[in-house]
Amino acid sequence: MPSRGGFDETGHALWDDNRISDRARPGPSSVATDKMAETSTAGTDSRLIGSHHGQVSAGDIAVGVIIGRTSEFFDFFVYAIASVIVFPKLVFPTHDPLVGTLYSFAIFALAFIARPFGTVLFMALDRAYGRGAKLTIALFLLGTSTVAMAFLPSYEDVGAVAAWLLALTRFLQGLALGGTWDGLPSLLALNAPQNRRGIYAMIPQLGAPIGLIVASSLFAFFVANLSADDFFAWGWRYPFFVAFAINVVALFARLRIVVTPEFSKLYESGDLQPTRIRDMIATEGRNVVVGAFAPLASFALFHMVTVFPLSWVFLFTNEGPERFLVIEAVSALFGIAAIVASGPLADRVGRRALLGGGAVAIAAFSGFAPQLLNGGTVGETVFMVLGFILLGLSFGQSSGVVATSFSRRHRYTGSAVTSDLAWMFGAGFAPLAALLLAGTFGLIAAGAYLLSGAACTLIALWIDRQARRAD
Repeated sequence: MPSRGGFDETGHALWDDNRISDRARPGPSSVATDKMAETSTAGTDSRLIGSHHGQVSAGDIAVGVIIGRTSEFFDFFVYAIASVIVFPKLVFPTHDPLVGTLYSFAIFALAFIARPFGTVLFMALDRAYGRGAKLTIALFLLGTSTVAMAFLPSYEDVGAVAAWLLALTRFLQGLALGGTWDGLPSLLALNAPQNRRGIYAMIPQLGAPIGLIVASSLFAFFVANLSADDFFAWGWRYPFFVAFAINVVALFARLRIVVTPEFSKLYESGDLQPTRIRDMIATEGRNVVVGAFAPLASFALFHMVTVFPLSWVFLFTNEGPERFLVIEAVSALFGIAAIVASGPLADRVGRRALLGGGAVAIAAFSGFAPQLLNGGTVGETVFMVLGFILLGLSFGQSSGVVATSFSRRHRYTGSAVTSDLAWMFGAGFAPLAALLLAGTFGLIAAGAYLLSGAACTLIALWIDRQARRAD
């Protein structure tokens, strides 16, 4: 049972500088509600937004993709950080710190479970009312469910109901994320020259480290500059309000593109048209399975260098969270550089070769790197920088490595479903599994989860290679 680091001997939060201590108590709050706009109105408004713009260039598409992905990842990282330093004390104060964090990570996984259901729901809305209406409703739901977490009451206010409210908002967050698939990465890929597909494929992935940098920096600022009472009463809530504002910006950036004549032409021709999921699975089932498991190594590493290390440092060391949040933000800059480098590298050696080589490197990384988290500032920094470099090289090409196998008719739906399943199996349970293994058997056991992801990637790529040869 952890008794050091972010908690005192009673199991409550305690930073070394005493800015946040056991005396802190979250204040009362209420859940905000908003009325959702009518679907037909949303579709009309989105068409009006696009009607004032001319032809959209590949640069415009890239900007829209990065903004959209940044907003999605920022929402997730805001919850992930709060699940380590806020929710165990706010929602699960009757449990010891490790168990409370595990409960938070279990709720964290709910969004990944809900995401495929959201894809089914919003694909139906897409077919019935159009892409603009679908995105408006999905991003509105994502923003409101995220900001609702800012009004979450504590266990002291409502008892166990607080945990159920947190689970509900997290599930709705995942449901909405299933509807945010806009086809813009596919549109970007369609605009890619033959010899620059890797460069175009890495652009959507930049949203992940950017979202982490913004979320980590916000929390680090509030933790470092607020007293304990202020942080737990209102300080931790502000990043969730920021998430809502970012979602509004992302909505308009994406609507500007998806309602253009160029996008509509691709939509009508079938390249970006949603099909019924059961029909797609019946035709493309093998590609869905391979596509879901091929990027598992990078998706597992994703949360092993973002969410899990923060929980370990907070629970099992004497260091305050603000310092490690800064380390995360700085290390994410190396991740951005590695993602950019993955583009020309993939164009040179091939995306499948790069993903396979990345899986081998991640497998080697899993055998020694987690132990660096017990090595103080130097060890933690080395772990984070190496992890983000490996993540950038593999994650930068993970989204499109098998998507090209889908037929033109099922490309849009197949890519969405494959992404949902890959995130659910590869990342959704990573923080929970890694912390449970590390808390029970030590840090070396956390590498076992990462190693299993690398093995799944190599097996999936081998199966895909054999199937492509047979075809």
